[in-house]
Amino acid sequence: MAPSGAVELPPSETPNAARIYSYTLGGSYYLPVDRAAAEYMFSLVPSTPKWVRMLRNFLQHAARRLWAEGFTHFIDFASGLPTDDHIHHVLPDARVVYSDLDPETYDMAQQLVGHLPNVLYVRHDVREARSLLESPEVQNFLGGERRVAFGLNGITVFLSPEEISRLFHDLYEWAAPGSRLYITYETKMPGLMTPRMEQFIDMFRQAGSPFWLYSLEECIAFSRPWQIPPTGLMPLHEFLGLPSDYITEADQEGVGLQFYAAILAKPE
Repeated sequence: MAPSGAVELPPSETPNAARIYSYTLGGSYYLPVDRAAAEYMFSLVPSTPKWVRMLRNFLQHAARRLWAEGFTHFIDFASGLPTDDHIHHVLPDARVVYSDLDPETYDMAQQLVGHLPNVLYVRHDVREARSLLESPEVQNFLGGERRVAFGLNGITVFLSPEEISRLFHDLYEWAAPGSRLYITYETKMPGLMTPRMEQFIDMFRQAGSPFWLYSLEECIAFSRPWQIPPTGLMPLHEFLGLPSDYITEADQEGVGLQFYAAILAKPE
């Protein structure tokens, strides 16, 4: 992952989610404390890098597909660092709104894309998406366009069922007919848990970011009122066209771990 430009990383003894993500993807925007945190995560859930790489591939795949369908305005939530494998690089002519709540991530993002006229990076909480969409800054940037492609990639694990429902309804009510929502869900089989996965989940809980792995059935219900395509929610590796055996039993970590993906629609 080549850097978009020089980014100053001030010293820190606290791990940062966006920098951990960069390390996991093989990027260069991380500190020793982030590397240590990432390696601890990998020791608990060794398949983590594989899933994270697929999430980033999904972002690129969905962006290209939606552009081919005529979408030129993208609103991506909890975006992390907008490096050279993010939407604005894949689609250099698109208008892209990124957002993230973390102040360090926002500061680094401004160094990366703050100079680009077709990119707006906003510090904002995905749980309050409606206020972002209705802000004068975003409305002016979009030029009044409401037929947009929304992105929630790797986000639902950090949201409660009530937060997911409110978010999906807020996006649906604001968007023009024909809009799309590219989405991934992280799931496990109900009733299955291992000590290592419990430690993994507890690590996020202690950091102040509760972590939920839902069932496929719950994710199907969460998708309303958006329309699920005829193909349904697809295992992420299948959505990306990877071989059927790409995800191994070991990758499912003893809990039936599976990521699903779809591009949901608001009917015309």
